[in-house]
Amino acid sequence: MTSVKEPVNGQEGASSLDEDAESSGKTRAKEGMAGLAKGLAIIEAFGASTTRMTVSDAAHLADLSRPAARRCLLTLVDLGYLAHDGKFFTPLPRMLRLGSAYLSTSSLTQIAQPLLANAREELQESVSLAVMDEGYSVFIARAEAVRIVSTGVKLGGRLPAYCSATGRVLLSGLTEEEARRHLDRVSMKRLTDRTLVNNTAVLQAVRLAAENGYAISDQELEIGMSAMAVPVRNRSGEIEAALSVSVFSGRVSVETLEERFLPVLKAVAARLQRAL
Repeated sequence: MTSVKEPVNGQEGASSLDEDAESSGKTRAKEGMAGLAKGLAIIEAFGASTTRMTVSDAAHLADLSRPAARRCLLTLVDLGYLAHDGKFFTPLPRMLRLGSAYLSTSSLTQIAQPLLANAREELQESVSLAVMDEGYSVFIARAEAVRIVSTGVKLGGRLPAYCSATGRVLLSGLTEEEARRHLDRVSMKRLTDRTLVNNTAVLQAVRLAAENGYAISDQELEIGMSAMAVPVRNRSGEIEAALSVSVFSGRVSVETLEERFLPVLKAVAARLQRAL
């Protein structure tokens, strides 16, 4: 395991951290810890599409200087969150502790889990619950169908809001101006030949989700995969989360999603709303 030198009087790298913050154009609160913020930025950069990274990768993804990225990575190695093979850094099981604090204390996930399991048994497909986080749908609860090949993202996974069913449902809870501002800030990528990457087209899909009370992403994230999502509202009527089912499009058609799956999802969403 790669070692990290102990801080000197608790001030290791203090001047260099300040320089890093200045060079990146970022400011931090008077009582904030720049080093902690940098480490968390690197942790958040790991995901389904980034399962390992080099120092250069971390610097680019977390918008840090290479020295700052290296210090953060080596500290995470020493703390047992990452492994290092001399070039690549990869997450270790201890990383799960960081997400478990939210998942184990959130009343929404605790209430939702048995309801998701019931919906999975009825539909025989994977059912998930997602919330919005900085332009992404983040999955906070999931009941996985038992199949040789799994569908959709795992617990804690993130999908871009503009092209996912959950994302469009969550965006439909914003005002038209808020949704437009969000999409203006997003760099849309064509993930398949069906992905909508035009602001006007995505806004229309968001409006349709608001009008219909559900959204469908038909092979926009991955060819052969489709998803449907419905809103979960709190007692004030605001959209709190999005409940979704993900399927192989060759096995389940869009028509089947609308005719058979939609009533089940709406019933579960209504039960969740009454419990919130």
